Amino acid sequence: MKHLELLRQPLGFFPTPLHELAGLSKALGGPQLFIKRDDLTGLALGGNKTRKLEYIVGAALAEGADTLITAGAIQSNHCRQTAAAAAKMGLDCHLVLGGTDPGIATGNLLLDRLLGAKVHWAGENRKGEDIPRIARQLQAEGRKPFVVPYGGSNELGATGFVEALRELGEQADMMRLDFDHIVFASSSGGTHAGLMVGRKLLKKSCRLTGIAIDKVGTAEKSLKEQVLDLAVSTARYLDVDHGFDAADIDLNEDYTGDGYAVIGAAEREAITLTARYEGILLDPVYTGRAMAGLLGLIRKGAFAKHEKVLFWHTGGSPALFAYADKLQC
Repeated sequence: MKHLELLRQPLGFFPTPLHELAGLSKALGGPQLFIKRDDLTGLALGGNKTRKLEYIVGAALAEGADTLITAGAIQSNHCRQTAAAAAKMGLDCHLVLGGTDPGIATGNLLLDRLLGAKVHWAGENRKGEDIPRIARQLQAEGRKPFVVPYGGSNELGATGFVEALRELGEQADMMRLDFDHIVFASSSGGTHAGLMVGRKLLKKSCRLTGIAIDKVGTAEKSLKEQVLDLAVSTARYLDVDHGFDAADIDLNEDYTGDGYAVIGAAEREAITLTARYEGILLDPVYTGRAMAGLLGLIRKGAFAKHEKVLFWHTGGSPALFAYADKLQC
């Protein structure tokens, strides 16, 4: 397969752990829950973007880039891991963050600065709308910038999760497990699309359920359309002989609450239960909301008691400290 020939720059520690959530499963009365710990990928406190960045940074280095540019919200896990990847590989890093300078940096923003990233404040433009202008400025200065897409979600980034599903499959085989469902946060689409392509490539039968984190996709496309388009283009990019349509996508949009990065009772409960029954920290924006969705589905009877359900922890715990006032118990 083509993905085996791609330049992959090692950045994280793999495979990440896979283990049972026995305490949480018991508290909820089933089903049997497991967790894939991509919060432990090792790059600046970990996260799923490390998998994507291994392929993206590999391409950047192959092109002779000396600078990475990407964008996100003020507490972006993706931006923090991009800054760490740049530092590890001796590259400069420019981050285009939504909002304005808060003065005192906390959570991921604090780590961005410790990692040496140059931050550009973009107001409402948290999805990279200002990147072309900054790239042109850097080029005019004689630099060689490489644009890392929002969320690391392009064909290269999605390839990281094709490989991630292969990794999971090997672990599950060793543990004699066969998962009925995989539940995860779905936001910029790369994780979701990569898992879809991986499932077809590896002939897995598990159901993939993405919990939508934001109410909308982009001005041009819904999140479901984004995921579909990226799954199709990733399969084509990797020479996978399979097409996709909307019926292949299970995207649950019932748990977006009051909007992106707005913490509510559901997220607080999910974070608290996971911490107190398992000693595992979720983040307030992505995995907290995805776990809230999983809890909601369990309570609605979406899974049989005997089924094995995997929660894919995509990381993000540094953001907890930036939301301390919203998470007081």
